[in-house]
Amino acid sequence: MKRWSWLPALLAIGMMAGAAQAAQGDWLARARVININPDASSSALNLDASTETTLELDFTYFVTRNLGLELILATKKHGITSAGANIGSVALLPPTLTLQYHFSPDSPSFRPYVGAGVNYTRFYDISLLGGAATVDRNSWGGALQLGADIPINKTFFLNIDLKKIWIDTDVRLTATGATAAHFKVNPLVLGLGVGMKF
Repeated sequence: MKRWSWLPALLAIGMMAGAAQAAQGDWLARARVININPDASSSALNLDASTETTLELDFTYFVTRNLGLELILATKKHGITSAGANIGSVALLPPTLTLQYHFSPDSPSFRPYVGAGVNYTRFYDISLLGGAATVDRNSWGGALQLGADIPINKTFFLNIDLKKIWIDTDVRLTATGATAAHFKVNPLVLGLGVGMKF
């Protein structure tokens, strides 16, 4: 039996190599269901935006073993209220780029990461007060991120992700262009999904 005593050690080394290989790879792609929960505030009009759920795609490129660049893509229309009364809706397209640090990219069970980056939001399909009001169409802001990948096998994994994104705009009267309120949307975005390495 002694001549086979090296076998468990060899199997353990093989399993560790498989786990390391699963964490390596230049690209990850994820599909998430996200809940967008605005932390809205405004300088006037007591504005708020509705909480919405939608789909999100993201792609991560690993610059080094621990550092990744992630681009998220999603869009959703939000209902807008003033002092609780519905005044219309606005759609947001907020591509966000984050630089992530992956703490344990080789872990076979849990791969946490944090990220920080920049968000650009395009406001479109604007319908406020029957056309009497509009918003500035472009917003730049920061983004923070916390998440984890949970491997299923060498290719696929589960993902949980939480982002805070800073988004704001000015609400203007269409007739005069005068600013009626500065509107901060600033959503907290919780995502659950699946991903793959390729």
